[in-house]
Amino acid sequence: MSDAAGHASSSAPLVVVMGVSGSGKTTIGALIADELGVPFVDGDGLHPIENVRKMAAGTPLTDEDRWPWLRRVGEHLASAGTSGQGLVVACSALKRAYRDTILAEAPGTVYVHLAGTVEVLQERMEGRSDHFMPPSLLRSQLATLEPLAPGEPGFVLDIAQPVDGLVRQAVAGIRARD
Repeated sequence: MSDAAGHASSSAPLVVVMGVSGSGKTTIGALIADELGVPFVDGDGLHPIENVRKMAAGTPLTDEDRWPWLRRVGEHLASAGTSGQGLVVACSALKRAYRDTILAEAPGTVYVHLAGTVEVLQERMEGRSDHFMPPSLLRSQLATLEPLAPGEPGFVLDIAQPVDGLVRQAVAGIRARD
């Protein structure tokens, strides 16, 4: 459900948990979705097959590769909003243009930016073995990152705090935007 301005209501929150690799998007996103009582989708699973093939071959994606994927993320959010179900998606959304592409499809979306120091992020990335993103690419992701700007619908959380605190803050921030 949306209000007259197109913002998600508390019955159907539309949320993108964003940040660089290692920030906890999937873990925190799933917990936020559970707390809000809405489905969770890892945005990586929405990539077109061409993107999956490129990434599997070790070829970095270009912005041209990303646009269809970002529109698909936005379409999933919009559909969940229209149905009244709501949705939380984990999606890096590193650039403002990426976030704007998602918002063009789903204007009621709220961004939860999980941010941390290079040291915390590096430590997390080095501690996992089941992810396609190597720790060596962290600095390039941080260089690409355009933090949420004034006027963008969202807020930033520091990942140095405990997971339960992050989830509580995220849910409170999402509910406060209704």
